[in-house]
Amino acid sequence: MKAASGHGAVELMLVRHGESLGNVAASRAGLSGAEVIDVPARDADVDLSPLGLEQAAALGRSLSGLAPSRRPDVVWCSPYARARRTAELIIGTAGWEVPLLVDERLRDRELGVLDMLTAKGVELRLPDEARRRRWLGKFYYRPPGGESWTDVALRLRTFLADLEQFSDRERLLVVGHDAIILLFRYLLEGMSEQEILDIAMTTTILNASLTRYVRAKGHGPWTLESFNMADHLEEQGVTLTEHGSDADVHPR
Repeated sequence: MKAASGHGAVELMLVRHGESLGNVAASRAGLSGAEVIDVPARDADVDLSPLGLEQAAALGRSLSGLAPSRRPDVVWCSPYARARRTAELIIGTAGWEVPLLVDERLRDRELGVLDMLTAKGVELRLPDEARRRRWLGKFYYRPPGGESWTDVALRLRTFLADLEQFSDRERLLVVGHDAIILLFRYLLEGMSEQEILDIAMTTTILNASLTRYVRAKGHGPWTLESFNMADHLEEQGVTLTEHGSDADVHPR
């Protein structure tokens, strides 16, 4: 890639992966009152559900209608299987010939000792952590062995800084996770803790949804063009799914 010369990306498309087997297992655990989520693999290896495969392909079909001048020059994705599979299906279904680049900074937030526990499981098995999480709020709470949202934001800052160093990739598509989409908003729009947590409390990032930022001059601030859009699924008769994290996000 060429070094930047005052002109960089003009469009950034952010995609959440399609529904995963982990999403399905978490919903099932929550409905049954279980303390532990029965996931089929470690988080990095959890693949898409059958519906998630349909959702990713539907997004690819929708994006296939983009004019050649509007297609992404590169697709970046999280190394986690559900994001990689989503990115591969988008590229293949859309019929694009673009590079797919994997970057570990786009991975989902690491939960440490809370991994595979439901909210009920955390309360019963790790009551001290549950109290600490409520006190600090989602933005600053870091579970032992895991990450806070500020930790994730830091790695996304370095990702965005790297993107600014190159000028031959004007349109970018990034496939990641719900927390990644929200924290891109926090960074690109210069939000406060309160503002991003208000959004997190009231909005679930839909599986295979599309969020789009633009900036006409290729440098400077980004403008949010659309957020959490999934019309492409409804138009193709593919089921929408809302698999979010707990809504108890503000410090108290």
